[in-house]
Amino acid sequence: MTDWNLSCLDWEDRIRSGRSLIPDLPLFADPARRAVGVYNRLRLPDVPDMPALADAGADWFREIIAALFGSFDAEAGERFIRELFCLVPKKNSKTTNGAALMVTALLLNERPRAEFVLTGPTQEVSDLAFSQAQGMIAADPDGFLQRRMHVQEHLKTITDRRTKAKLKIKTFDASVVTGSKLAGVLIDELHEVAKIKNAANIIGQLRGGMISQPEAFLAFITTQSDDPPVGAFKAELTTARAVRDGKLPGSKMLAVLYEFPRDVVKPARSGETPIWYDTKLWPMVTPNRGKSITVERLAQDFETAKTKGEGEIRRWASQHLNIEIGLALRSDRWTGADYWEGRGDAAVTLDEILAKCEVVVTGIDGGGLDDLLALAVLGRLPGAKPEGGAPDRRKWLLWTRSWVHQKVLELRKSEAAKFTDLAATGDLVIVDVPGSDIMELVAIVERIAESGLLAEKNAVGLDPVGIGQIVDELDGIGINGDRVVGISQGWKMSGAIKTTERKLFDGTLAHGGTELMAWAVSNARVEPKGNAITITKQASGTAKIDPLMAAFDAVALMSMNPESAKSVYADRGIAFV
Repeated sequence: MTDWNLSCLDWEDRIRSGRSLIPDLPLFADPARRAVGVYNRLRLPDVPDMPALADAGADWFREIIAALFGSFDAEAGERFIRELFCLVPKKNSKTTNGAALMVTALLLNERPRAEFVLTGPTQEVSDLAFSQAQGMIAADPDGFLQRRMHVQEHLKTITDRRTKAKLKIKTFDASVVTGSKLAGVLIDELHEVAKIKNAANIIGQLRGGMISQPEAFLAFITTQSDDPPVGAFKAELTTARAVRDGKLPGSKMLAVLYEFPRDVVKPARSGETPIWYDTKLWPMVTPNRGKSITVERLAQDFETAKTKGEGEIRRWASQHLNIEIGLALRSDRWTGADYWEGRGDAAVTLDEILAKCEVVVTGIDGGGLDDLLALAVLGRLPGAKPEGGAPDRRKWLLWTRSWVHQKVLELRKSEAAKFTDLAATGDLVIVDVPGSDIMELVAIVERIAESGLLAEKNAVGLDPVGIGQIVDELDGIGINGDRVVGISQGWKMSGAIKTTERKLFDGTLAHGGTELMAWAVSNARVEPKGNAITITKQASGTAKIDPLMAAFDAVALMSMNPESAKSVYADRGIAFV
């Protein structure tokens, strides 16, 4: 049997050298050549002289056209590439090429009354796609396409008079799956589509509806998200990377991802310039350079972005260089967010803290059922004690876990996809039974206490509001009195906030690098209060910051320089008298 393995294991070498990101495939030569011929004949309708794509198009997309249409075996009635996931930065003719792909599909189609759909997240995107498709037909110099195609502008529909097949261009919603079984669908800007309610379910229905159509295909053409990836976009991107990296060898998805090799986008150390700032590297992710965009123009635009701060730099890089955002940094962000990613270490787990630290404190934050219940465990590694009032240079290790009630996913539908993603990592637990979240939290605190590492005094810090049930459960395991402390919120939290900032900056605070905490940190907004600062739920809106607030509670306690209930050294055979 012919090998249709769509993985591209040497993609990093290919993208560095400017070679094709499509693996060597046993394409059917005639349909591939015919599809490229149709694509080349189409013209750019919004460019002076309306040049044909044979000249104005770029080889990287011609290769995609050849692969997608050259993967269909007409005799066997089987398409070997059923899906396309193309990740390409803005200004690389993404929407124009998407429209050209769908017009090509309509012209090559032989199924009577087949239906094709090109859909985008907003009316503006859909209108642009329709304008490009309609313009390509109107720009045909000998009038062949005008005679072949019937354009209904008010319906955003193009009909092939020969086969009666239709290309409908519409805004993404549940209506894209109604009506005829679809022969081809292209979803533009998936990262924005993923923010639409039930996007993942609709995409799932599209896949299901195409099973009976042997020539059907589903294509995604998108830029990177300008927020941390979420929902359907994150799921499809993860699948595409897995296909490319050889982890899903049986997949029928062609993954063409214009993103930097891993070493280029690794977080920079404090004070260092990120590697990807080097404009000499940018051609790697700018396949349409010299056509619709130049690296020189990108560099000029980047200089403007840099004048607006770190948040704008990250947003710009996500859209123009496909750099995935771990933290969505705003102008009113918490200062510690600038150093958060650089202090992440997957080795920082609860087990690691209990194995290596000399003392542990915990912070707890959680209000009503609409909030997350968050636990932060903060351990201090052994080391020389600071003299007098000098800052504590010993390293602290932070681990967190949070819980959310299933009901919140129904109340906060805009955040449901994010909660589901976080639950998959294990750092967020979705609970159905009231009170089970508190029981699980208290069980973790009990485990720490049984290790002998929990601080003798000031061991558990909580937001004084709404803590009754938690305090009762802690008392039930013998943690009470001066081991449980109410941590004042608002401006009184300023000291803990600034301590956390400093220890992130100087590298004496490490954390587990979890998506949950990165999300909470990116949600945090700061309000000045005189000489102090506050980070509050009110300032951060509906976005959740509970895990970060729990961490601040723990930092407030660790700043008191606590001692464990019993010497950790005694258990390790190093007892001192």
